[in-house]
Amino acid sequence: MQTITTDKAKELINQSNGRIFSAVFIKADKTHRLINARIQTKYKSKTGRKQPYKPSDYNLKPVFDMKNKAFRMLNFNTILTLSINNNKYIIQ
Repeated sequence: MQTITTDKAKELINQSNGRIFSAVFIKADKTHRLINARIQTKYKSKTGRKQPYKPSDYNLKPVFDMKNKAFRMLNFNTILTLSINNNKYIIQ
């Protein structure tokens, strides 16, 4: 496994072109979670209104959770590992 920075992880996810990737991160309750997700070009809030904030300002990325069939926010401050394009990475 290679070690990469969070900026490189963001770059890899943004370049995934909608392909599914896996990431392990620490949730707010301090437990680890594995998410199988993909990015989509369009993200709408549940109300359909404009978001009150920009997720990128908080180091977040909206991703589509393939298991729960819903959008989630991936927090790059707590990401531990990333599996994308048949490569596995540890995030510094």
